[in-house]
Formats: sequence, C-alpha cells, structure tokens
Amino acid sequence: MTVTIKKTKNPPRSAICCFWNNKGGTGKTSLVFQSLCRYAEQRPEERILAIDMCPQANLSELLLGGLTNKGSDNLLKFQGAIPRSTIGGYFQLRLPSPYTPPQFNSDDFIVNPAGSNSSVPSNVDLVCGDPLLELQVNAMSTLSNAQIPGTNTWLAVMDWLRDFLAPIRSRYTMIFIDANPSFSVYTQMALAAADELVLPVMADDSSRRAVQNVFSLVYGLKVPSEIYTQHAFGTRLTAAGRPLPKIRLIVKNRLTQYMGPASAYADVLSSIEKNVMELHQNQPALFVPTTQNKLFADVRDFQTTGVVAFAKGAPFTKLQAGRVALVGQRVRVNEEYRKHCIGAIDDLVANL
Repeated sequence: MTVTIKKTKNPPRSAICCFWNNKGGTGKTSLVFQSLCRYAEQRPEERILAIDMCPQANLSELLLGGLTNKGSDNLLKFQGAIPRSTIGGYFQLRLPSPYTPPQFNSDDFIVNPAGSNSSVPSNVDLVCGDPLLELQVNAMSTLSNAQIPGTNTWLAVMDWLRDFLAPIRSRYTMIFIDANPSFSVYTQMALAAADELVLPVMADDSSRRAVQNVFSLVYGLKVPSEIYTQHAFGTRLTAAGRPLPKIRLIVKNRLTQYMGPASAYADVLSSIEKNVMELHQNQPALFVPTTQNKLFADVRDFQTTGVVAFAKGAPFTKLQAGRVALVGQRVRVNEEYRKHCIGAIDDLVANL
C-alpha cells in the first residue's frame, strides 16, 4: 500500500507514542481512542496507525464499532482471518523465527477500521489486539531468556515490534500504542519500540504508586537493590544502545466535573506532580522538552457522553446530542458537555 503525504513547509513530526500505566482503570484506552481519532480528524492528509498491544483488545473493539455497532464481531472476523490480522498473528509468525525476522508483509496484519466503523477517520489504520498474547507470553519469555552464544536473545525478542514497524513507519506521521497495564513481555516490546510515553493517572493512592512503579520498571530508578538494577528493562535496553521512551505527558484523568481537582484528591494530585517535577529537574533527559508543550494535562470526567461514545465506538465529534438508545435504555447526551469533552481532547492532542 502506497500513501502520498502532502508536503508542507513544516513537515509533521513523526513519533511512536505509547499510552501506558502499570495500573488498570485509569481510562487509558478511552483516552487513546479519542486522542488518535481527533489527531487524525485534524490532519486528514496524514496517516495514523493504532497498535493494540493488549489481549483484551478493547481499543480494537472501539475502533471497529464498539458495543452497539458490532465491534466485537468485526474483531473476531480479523482474528479468524488467514493470516490472522492481529498483533498475535504477527507474533505467531515470529515464534519459529525469534532472533532473525522472517519474510513477512506488515500489511497482512493491518486493517482499516473505517471499513467497519464509519465514525472513525479513514486515515486511521489498526493492528488489532489479540487474546493470543496471553498464550504466547510464556513462549516469548522463554525465547528471550535463552542462552545462545553471540546472540542477544532478549533484545531480539524486544525488537519484534520494531521489526514489524521498520518497513512501514515512514507511511505514518503518528503511531499510537495502547499497552496493557502489566509489565509483561509484550508490554516491554511496546515500550522498547516507543519514542514517547503518555501516562494517564487518577487522583488516588494507587495511581501515585503506579507512577513510582513506572520510574522503577522503565527507567530503573529507586529500585530496592542493585541486583534488580542489573537486570532492569532500562538497564538492558540502554546497554544495547537503544533509547528509552521519553515521558511526553502526564494526563490527570477523570477529575471532578465542575470543580477540577476536588479538594479530597488535591493532596494526591499534588504529590504526583511534585514527584514528577522532582524527577524532571533531576533527570531532564527522561522527558520530552516542554518549551512548546505542557508536562501535565487535566481531563475531567466524560460521564454519560463518554459512556455513549465508548458503547458506539464514536469520537466525541461524531456523537449526536439529545436522547439516544443504549442497550435498551434511553440516555441523554448533553450538547454543552459534548463540546466540553471535545475541548478536553483538543487540549490533550495539542500537547502531542
């Protein structure tokens, strides 16, 4: 597939941006979905790629139609294709050839969700998620720990996603990765391929701990023993001459609707900001320079608007205000709040 990108005086930036947190339930997938769709809407002359590195494949179901528009059925169709048009299908190809890329065509594993879901911009492509990842993880871990003289088996397995993207990256000005909350092998592959990291957090203590875990797991900071540091993801990737993803944005998600960061949560959010800013001051190389971009973004609750968008697999810009039917119920999408949701995503996208 050949795609022509319109030339401009200031060519668009190209980046692989991974949304990840070591904690589930932070609204990560919803943020990825709305952000990548809005990014694509604002840049119709560019191509955007979404990679669903999660066995639950929620992002794929959203892009392929959501709950009410056969997103699950459409995903099953691609999972049943030959070859299997998912990230799991590509990994299945790599299992017999873990250390040297075999002959393959990345396009065999890429779909265009607009063909299934007209609400998604046509310039968005997708590598679907796959529950096969959970079956493949033990094999991938074993392969990455094999001892073969002259071969860095760990790095070779970490490079699987990089190998996949190498022949096609020039087509896409932005690649969004939705990573699983775990720190499993496939999550590490996503982080090893990414240029930048977007970290969604919520105003709770588990999010505060999760941010600290990110610093430890990805960058090897504040680990309890040198033994862990020697074998840490960041240490091994750096030793191989590979860059670590830089932190692009901390998204404070699901803040109180009318009051911003509510007073009950203010201490937690303040603590998260303080920890991140201290790290930014002491380790600036871990962050994307912030002269043009903010390091923090505030996103309030999407509430009913978010629920409807999630169910329909629709960007906020494609939702209709008013009463809508949703799983046998009638709910109301408030136009003013829908515009507020668009504004929140616009602010987030402006910092990408």
